[in-house]
Formats: sequence, C-alpha cells, structure tokens
Amino acid sequence: MSRTAAAVHRVIKAYDVRGLVGEQIDEAFVRDVGGAFARLVRDETSPGPSQVVIGYDMRESSPSLASAFADGVVAQGLDVVRIGLASTDQLYFASGVLDCPGAMFTASHNPAAYNGIKLCRAGAKPVGKDTGLTAISDEVIAGVPTFDGTPGTITDRDVLSEYGDFLRSLVDLGASRPLRVAVDAGNGMGGHTSPAVLGAIPGITLLPLFFELDGTFPNHEANPLDPANLVDLQAYVLATGADVGLAFDGDADRCFVVDEQGKPVTPSAVTALVAGRELGREIGATVIHNLITSRAVPELIVERGGTALRSRVGHSYIKALMAETGAIFGGEHSAHYYFRDFWGADSGMLAALHVLAALGEQGRPLSAVMADYQRYEESGEINFTVSDAAACVDAVLASFDGKIQSIDHLDGVTVDLGEGAWFNLRTSNTEPLLRLNVEARTAAEVATIVEHVGARISAPEGAGEPVP
Repeated sequence: MSRTAAAVHRVIKAYDVRGLVGEQIDEAFVRDVGGAFARLVRDETSPGPSQVVIGYDMRESSPSLASAFADGVVAQGLDVVRIGLASTDQLYFASGVLDCPGAMFTASHNPAAYNGIKLCRAGAKPVGKDTGLTAISDEVIAGVPTFDGTPGTITDRDVLSEYGDFLRSLVDLGASRPLRVAVDAGNGMGGHTSPAVLGAIPGITLLPLFFELDGTFPNHEANPLDPANLVDLQAYVLATGADVGLAFDGDADRCFVVDEQGKPVTPSAVTALVAGRELGREIGATVIHNLITSRAVPELIVERGGTALRSRVGHSYIKALMAETGAIFGGEHSAHYYFRDFWGADSGMLAALHVLAALGEQGRPLSAVMADYQRYEESGEINFTVSDAAACVDAVLASFDGKIQSIDHLDGVTVDLGEGAWFNLRTSNTEPLLRLNVEARTAAEVATIVEHVGARISAPEGAGEPVP
C-alpha cells in the first residue's frame, strides 16, 4: 500500500527512523521499512548479504515492531537473526561479528510514546539519508514490490556474553585497584548490559540504580545530556561512597561520567582521556573530534603525538571520517564515543571501561584525574527557539564587529574571539532551534558571552527564546 510522502518523511529522518507509536509508526509501516531495507542491502551488492540481525530496547512497543520488521525482511528472501533485548552498541557488535546488516529498535533518549529504528550495513556501517534512508523512504511511499523467491527464516541468538567478553578484551583492567562503580541505567538498556560487562570484572563493585527495564521511564528520562537527569546519580555517588558514577541513555550507546564528588565530567574531558590512552598504543594515529568539543581536545591529541581531525556534529559525519582516515578514536560533546576496534561505531560502555582503567591504575580520585583534561570552562549546549535563524546569526556576528579573530562555516558558524574564547551557532536538522556552545578561560567569560549572544538572538528581529 502506498503512503503519503509527507507522512513518511516525518518519520524517516536524516539519521534514523523515529516517531510516535500508533500515530506515525505502526507494525504495517515498519513491515514495509523492513522490506525496503532488505531490498536495499540485497540488491546493492553481489552477492548480497543473506541475513539481517535485529535487536530491540525495553519499550513496550519494541518487540512487536521488531517482529513486524523481521516479517518484512524474510518476505524479501533474507534470513533474520534475532538477538532480543539489546543496547544499540550490542546490536553494532552483532552486525560486526556476524558481518551482516542490522536494525535496532529504539527511540534512544526520547519519551516513552516514541520508538524508532537505527539501521546499519554489515560491519556496523551507518545508514543515513544519503546512504540509504532516502531510497527506503521512496520505496515505502511508492509501495514495496513483492518478492517472488523463497522467504527467509528467523532464528534466535544470544550475543550478550560475547559482547561483554569482546569489550573487556579491548581494555585491560587486570591491574586496576578495587573500584566502587555507581551506574544509573535510567530504566534503560544499561540495566541489561552493565551486569554482563562491568559485573564480570574482578575488583569492581557494581552499585546499580534504576536497573529495572521499563520503557515508561518511571524515575527520570533516560537522557543524561539534561543535567536534571543526573541528579539522582550525583546523590547516589555521594550516598554510596562510589569512586565514579556512570549514566547511560535509553539505548545505552552514550555514557556520561560523574566523579566521586558528584560533579559531572564533561564529555570533552572523557574524549581527551580516551584519546590519550588510544594514542599510547599507536603514536601518530588520527583522532576525530567534533567542532564543539573543547579546544583542550585537539591540544592534548597533538601533545600526545596524534593527529587531530575536526568534524561536523553528528554520527554519520564522524563514522564516515573514521572509515576514510582509519582514525583510532572519535569523540563528541554529546557523549558519543567511536572506536576503530569497534568497527568505527560508538559504544558508551567501551568509553566507560577506558575511564575505569585510567582511574584504577592510579591512586588519585577521579576528580584529580579528570582535572588533567579540563583546561577551559564551557557553557554546554543552549537551545533557542527561533523564527529566523539566519537573521539571528547575522545579528550576533554584527554585534561582535571588530572583536572577531576568525570565522569558519564547517557546521553553522564558529567564531574565534581570541584568548581561548570562542562560540559556535548552528541550526538543528530537525527542529526550529538555534544551538549555542561557548568556551573560554573562565566561567565569568563564558557567562558574559552567553548573555551577549542570547540578548541578540532574543531581540525582536530574531524573536529567539531559550529552551531549558
């Protein structure tokens, strides 16, 4: 059956498939997406893959949607391997080990009413707008052709223990001192993967918080990028005397870190720490960072003998650069961490293991360890709802006339104000938002720049309004 282009395009986005269950996404729609995806991966290579691996998160709608997708795949003659409940990086592991395309059913950090699909080719290679999602949406709109051959089969395979073994093989914690590790899973898939990965490490005492899988998120949203969702973990770290706190998002592909004082560690500092560790085993390797990570990241990469490569924001850009350059590691401000040894895909759990290894090999507390990687103060990402983003940007740039050292346009505008101060303004791909990131030597400088830029965005011509 054909579907309206507008309805399909609202759900099949730049990087994944995502929408409201029952209103924008249902089993019939997902079955068609499965069929179109099978045709895409089957027909573009010769011989094409013989199977697709499917995993899903803890949302109530995930099992039935995953089953409908599987029906669409087997109807096109490909087999399906179901791994059941999984984190997104566990699905990437399965795609890499089995060398086949994959589909992960999750809406990541979005509220309970949403669900979606993250698609990848064999070896966990991403499928985005320009690498397959447009073709899939076109076929779903037109109607997926019927396959005349023999249908595929469906089998089940548990890869959780293999996934845990593989991650632990990449990071040596054999010499680590005993550590108390608090983990807030936010009722997401971190509650499924943390015991299998961290719980099997001698010397680690796992302190679980909200490990019960519950797609209604009864305790807080599984979105640690919002500081409000870290409050429980911060209090838990202090109450339990933990050496470190880890917070995962809903599908557990991102990991945020809290030190022993209950203070959040910036993803930029984690990026710098992991980059240093990876460069320790391959001096001169390339490390990718997106353009709104701290300037401390490229500085430290160069100091450790590496080559720093700057990227646009977004996993599709970083994964493409990982493949193109053979980079050993990549990190984003949003706590996505990418590893060459993990098929160039992102894994919050693997980043967490590096943090634990760095902490465990010395006697200093995490706050002291991470102070080595935090040279600047930063604002974090501030979002403004705007009616005319271009006018807002023009007004901001004009207000800094004579004070700008340089401007580049890799992703939005990045303005260097000198003396370590800079800011980036870029528009959202999916919402009417203008995103601001500021960094400077001191918190006072950051606050001054944020106030100045925010005032120009909120002026009548921009009609901007900050979003919490």
